Amino acid sequence: MPILSIKTYPDKLLRQKARLVGKIGREVRNLASDMIETMRSADGVGLAGPQVGIGKRIIVVQDIEDDGPAAVFINPKILRKKGSSRICEGCLSVPGVTADIVRPESIVLEALDVDGKKLKIETGGLLARIVQHEIDHLDGVLFIDRVGFLRRKKIMKQVSKNVCMEL
Repeated sequence: MPILSIKTYPDKLLRQKARLVGKIGREVRNLASDMIETMRSADGVGLAGPQVGIGKRIIVVQDIEDDGPAAVFINPKILRKKGSSRICEGCLSVPGVTADIVRPESIVLEALDVDGKKLKIETGGLLARIVQHEIDHLDGVLFIDRVGFLRRKKIMKQVSKNVCMEL
């Protein structure tokens, strides 16, 4: 299982809306497996297709409050949202940057698993936050888009310094 390259901001692929996954077969299962390995090797808790250059609606998440295996959600969509909480988030595609982000506290998620079975899950807390963050990636939205104008301006300045330092 190869470790995939994670795209970082300002890569244009991160701003593109991902397409629905059609047939779920060996290719999609291998991609999911590679994404899980990539997420773990980067010490992440979630990863979306666009972050590894794949414009498909697939996410992998690890619930760090549970010792279970990583979950794969294909063509995920949020059916309901409830409550609100503010937590500091970071992102593998925007390294070195964190910000307090307000998101719904709990969600009802509908998706397909790697066998093509339909899932409907109600979740809250950290797992709900991770899922929402990764679904944002599928829509071309980064967590830095969810902060106020002044904070975003400060982040953009920080990110541009990081990009310049890497060149």
